[in-house]
Amino acid sequence: MDHSTKKLMNAPEDIIPEMIEGMLAAHPDMLKLEGESGRAVVAVDGPRDGKVGIVIGGGSGHEPAFAGYVGRGLADAAAVGNVFASPSPEQVKQAAMAADGGAGVVLLYGNYTGDVLNFDMAAEECAELGIEARSVQVIDDVASAPKERAHERRGIAGDFFVFKIAGAAADLGRSLDEVEDAAKRANAATLSMGVAVSACSMPQTLKPNFEIGPDEMEIGMGIHGEPGMRRAKIDTADNVTDELMSLILGEMELGEGSEVAVLVNGLGSTALMELYLINRRVAKILGEKGVKIHHTWVGEYCTSMEMAGASVTLLKLDDDLKLLLDHPCRTPALTVGTAPAPVEGAVRTKRNYDSASRADNIDRDTLATDGPVTPEVFRKMMYAAGAAIARDRDMLSELDGVIGDGDHGVTMDIGWTAVIKALDVAPGDDTISQTCTKMAKAFLDAVGASSGPLYAGAFNTGGKAVNDRLNLDAKAAAAWVEGMLKGILGRGGANPGDKTMIDAWMPAAEAAKAAAAGGADVLGVMQAATDGAREGAQATKDMESRRGRSKKLGARSVGHIDPGAASCHVMLEAMTEALRAAL
Repeated sequence: MDHSTKKLMNAPEDIIPEMIEGMLAAHPDMLKLEGESGRAVVAVDGPRDGKVGIVIGGGSGHEPAFAGYVGRGLADAAAVGNVFASPSPEQVKQAAMAADGGAGVVLLYGNYTGDVLNFDMAAEECAELGIEARSVQVIDDVASAPKERAHERRGIAGDFFVFKIAGAAADLGRSLDEVEDAAKRANAATLSMGVAVSACSMPQTLKPNFEIGPDEMEIGMGIHGEPGMRRAKIDTADNVTDELMSLILGEMELGEGSEVAVLVNGLGSTALMELYLINRRVAKILGEKGVKIHHTWVGEYCTSMEMAGASVTLLKLDDDLKLLLDHPCRTPALTVGTAPAPVEGAVRTKRNYDSASRADNIDRDTLATDGPVTPEVFRKMMYAAGAAIARDRDMLSELDGVIGDGDHGVTMDIGWTAVIKALDVAPGDDTISQTCTKMAKAFLDAVGASSGPLYAGAFNTGGKAVNDRLNLDAKAAAAWVEGMLKGILGRGGANPGDKTMIDAWMPAAEAAKAAAAGGADVLGVMQAATDGAREGAQATKDMESRRGRSKKLGARSVGHIDPGAASCHVMLEAMTEALRAAL
């Protein structure tokens, strides 16, 4: 892809904080910012003692989702991630702390690997602070998995209804169990189908994150550009709507007299005129079945940057869901009914979340000093890895655009940029294990997405594998590489052959261990790891994806190298060359 897109922006790396700043300036009566990360957008009139807190969140690029749904009667706080990347556990935790009224918190987000990893880690951290956090992952996208595997489905525009229902239940004073139950019932009653007719692009690359012909459309495409069910020539609005609705109605049991709410959602660049054409057909189809439409929303509610296309979402209503749907709310993106009056006597108590700090005392006299990889050399290796990721950022994102959402290179670059900044200010006498701990926190806080928890786990476990050493010899270098692998396996759950980064890290670790056992020096061990990663990454080309967003592609993922495996090779190769130069 050699053509570029255009965006009205300043520096790409500043686009999220500047967007948040603009939102707060536009809605100071509804929104404020809390927490040190600058990514927890909080309702001015929302969190209060005794009320269940509602925290929503996900990657940016879907505006008005997610922060646009923060306000009285809906969400108490939103954790705002980078473009198409989950917020980090720290950002989610800060949003939960802001929403905490002492009655527990419900975390609501789309069912994506990165979001699940980060929100689960945040829930664990909330528990350590005394906040009971429950999670509900939205799974409305019919195209992304069959009914018998509905738990694997993506969350797309159905977020709109699930968030609304949960927010209303909490605002009405229901208990944590009842709010969670309402969210789950809404989730089970919500189905969506989408179509895309043009691509979107990342601010950092300004390149379409997938290719689609000028006369083509893709039925079932995800909101990050994930390929859908089929690609075909563009068709009429009625025919496209018929296909979207047939897939929804093939699963949702609606008889004469059933009642639904309808959302016709634009993906970013589709004219309202076209959305009304789609809604016209939706209304006719439902009318012919004798289904009553309780309420319809038409517009942009969950977008995908500048992607052109639309989705249709139906929420099958019962009496309680209808009551909750009609409950008043006031947010930047959605107002229902008359703006709710402030709750009489409501207070919000400032809570103390003191947690024990971990001791970081190391007796250097007990550390092994044999081996040429000193802490200084190790840091040079890490600097080299970060530079290599920055150099190959666009290549990695283009690989990801073919089978994923096109952000892997960007996400890895953001993480490594944060790592480099952390290393720049770290004490010069840090041990290798201390360096790894700082790298893990920097990467995780900056990235979120799936890469954040996975590489945070990798750095932490790699550091622990060598925490008895000041310098690394050949066997210790192999132990560090193996520790990186174990950290990823421990958090991610992927297996060899799933077409993930594991398919590069595992052969890298095995090759490094074999080289060390065979008497290779430390450079030979790192070269063996690099060669193993390269061969492993190449082997993913012939694999069918069984994990993450590309899993939905099935056989269509064959023939393409996994971007996570490719970035593993990029990093290890750079580390090895830096080591070679240092010896």
